[in-house]
Amino acid sequence: MDKQELAGLRAAYRAARNAREAYRLNAVILLGSGWSPSEVAAALLIDDDTVRNHFKRYKQGGIAALERMNYVGSEALLTAAEVAELHAHLQQALHPSAASVARWVKEHFRVHYTDSGMTALLHRLGYRYKKPKLLPGKAPAPEVQEDFVADYKKRKQNKGEHDAILFKDATHPRHNPVLGGGWIKRGRCFPLKNNTGRRRLNINGVIDVETMHAVIRYDDTIDAASTIALFEQIEVAYPKAATITVFCDNARYYRSKAVRAYLEHSRIDLQFLPPYSPNLNLIERFWNSSSAKPCTTAITKPLPITRLPANSSSRTSMRMPSSYARC
Repeated sequence: MDKQELAGLRAAYRAARNAREAYRLNAVILLGSGWSPSEVAAALLIDDDTVRNHFKRYKQGGIAALERMNYVGSEALLTAAEVAELHAHLQQALHPSAASVARWVKEHFRVHYTDSGMTALLHRLGYRYKKPKLLPGKAPAPEVQEDFVADYKKRKQNKGEHDAILFKDATHPRHNPVLGGGWIKRGRCFPLKNNTGRRRLNINGVIDVETMHAVIRYDDTIDAASTIALFEQIEVAYPKAATITVFCDNARYYRSKAVRAYLEHSRIDLQFLPPYSPNLNLIERFWNSSSAKPCTTAITKPLPITRLPANSSSRTSMRMPSSYARC
């Protein structure tokens, strides 16, 4: 092996990106410098046949053959056009498993994938296994929701120093426990008794997303009378506010004669959300965050429902999730 050839090998060795390439180049350089295969093998801690294979690869393909790794990925089973068609299909159809996608691919392209192979393909294509997002069946058009958001932002900008903007809705916590996870001996079950009856708590309230304060009530029934009682509490809670804007859904009792009569002489400005749009009512996130953890906590026996006196009320402050605070 001449000096020019050795110089080229040494330059490639210095530029090698990983140890495997460097070992191959080093083996050939040592052989070209007069070392025997056994001496090179002893120096690099590899066997003699590996040294001879490196040299054979160099003679057949030069430095490029030494730099190319042994492993070459298998050829893609689907063509680019078929992958594009699969992408379009997955945008419209929801498959419950990788096996379901594999069956669809086999039916349409006559290409067989194992479950693990399809899972790997879906990951490479940017898909993840997760729950779909549930939307109201009669959700308003996007432009209607955008108009509401624009109006809400305008009200925030133009409201007085002591004025408030609140979101109102009722919630009805579950009487029965929701099973959560727990450590149970393999092969055994851990039975929990279910509560009987259909009693439930009726909690009515509003949330101020700027101060993160909530005004809530516990009532036997959520109706016009309990709504007026909550309005009275709100006005007491905001004594300096000239206008208290309250966003609510389209429940019938909000439009009752009694509620309308009360609002005629009240500082509360009742504004209705677009129909079937709970996603716009920010108090929904308050109820979810306040009940999600206790509802899914494993318990050893049914918890009795706590019945508070009718018309009892309270004002509470609660730290909300960061995503809620940004609303």
